[in-house]
Amino acid sequence: MTGHVAAQTLAVIGAGPSGLAAARALSKAGIAFDGYEASRGVGGLWDIENPRSTMYESAHLISSRTTTQFAEFPMETDADYPGHRVLLEYFRAYAERFGLATHYRFGTRVTAIDRAADGGWMLRATGPDGETEKRYDGVVIANGTLAEPNVPRFPGRFDGEILHTSAYKTGPQLAGRRVLIVGAGNSGCDIAVDAVHHAASVDMSVRRGYYFVPRYLFGKPSDTLNQGRPLPARIKQFVDTRVLRAFTGDPVRFGFPKPDYRLYESHPIVNTLILNHLGQGDLRIRADIERFEGATVHFRDGTAADYDTVLLATGYRLDYPFVDRAELNWSGWSPRLFLNVFPPSFTGLYIMGMIEASGIGWQGRYEQAELIAAYLSAAPAVQAAFRRRVSAEPWPDLTGGYHYLGLERMSYYVNKDAYRRAVRDATRALTAGG
Repeated sequence: MTGHVAAQTLAVIGAGPSGLAAARALSKAGIAFDGYEASRGVGGLWDIENPRSTMYESAHLISSRTTTQFAEFPMETDADYPGHRVLLEYFRAYAERFGLATHYRFGTRVTAIDRAADGGWMLRATGPDGETEKRYDGVVIANGTLAEPNVPRFPGRFDGEILHTSAYKTGPQLAGRRVLIVGAGNSGCDIAVDAVHHAASVDMSVRRGYYFVPRYLFGKPSDTLNQGRPLPARIKQFVDTRVLRAFTGDPVRFGFPKPDYRLYESHPIVNTLILNHLGQGDLRIRADIERFEGATVHFRDGTAADYDTVLLATGYRLDYPFVDRAELNWSGWSPRLFLNVFPPSFTGLYIMGMIEASGIGWQGRYEQAELIAAYLSAAPAVQAAFRRRVSAEPWPDLTGGYHYLGLERMSYYVNKDAYRRAVRDATRALTAGG
């Protein structure tokens, strides 16, 4: 039911995967919009030339091509895990195929979004034409979740170089240096594998244990297995833990702590090369950092070592700097949104891409965009009924039965199957008229 819907104009902030998904869904629904992108073109962080990109030269997908791509636009590559340059070309082709780039103002950074007197939103931006201001009925915020580095503080002073992984681009940056990588997430492990070919030495400081998933199991990309009816959480954890043990062994023998959580309760590491290099003696695992002292790093297990570079693989913080946090119902580490999309006040702001989930891919984000478009296209009475349900009824459980770690980076984590099912249900309710 979409008749008698008043004409409206939206703004979309960002031209990475989430922004392009929003642009495509709005365009398909016939909703007018302007796009804003601070960089030179589409691609977001996948454009390594983008000044805000956190990409590095060796970066590839950690989910496979077929589980990651937009369903209506398959990638033209046979690579199972393509690299960032292939992916940038994919986004450019996607934008060209559906005429999305023409809607965008590139090189234009949004500086503020404030409520307009009439209930809409005033968007201010700076770009090639200087400062601009325009009113919109709504704003889709899709500027990504991996741009603002999370930089922890440690006691003491380190006299060497401290870098966040966002500043890392290529292995030769670390040539001849004694390197300590703090954190062993996917980026940290990727960079460690780079570093062993260039650095004088490489250590990794870790707080907790990890589960390591091979990119291939039984000759196929590991995330393409069991794509049918999802197993209950406990059964999947039981089965997959034993499969991983058979393929990768126990990471504890390489120096990692034993995980204090079950598989999939934190994002697994899709990199077993790190275990190979540990087995070859190319790097070693260290305990959590206690303090710095000149060139020396002291660890909590009483050991110490000297380094030239400390590389912080400590992740990112959510960052929507152009809008008041209260407008996004911010609670703790992240906004509390219905389906990670709608602030419960329903004032015309929509968040795209504030989801992390193993295997959700860009299609999962496109389904978010379809939900936003369905809401905007619905008749006023249908929208009102949707808002009432959000206000009055319990929100869907998006965990899929998994008990995710209580960490900042997990505060907007969802189970892909539970999430996509809930989003599709909400979209069907809107398109069916109630």
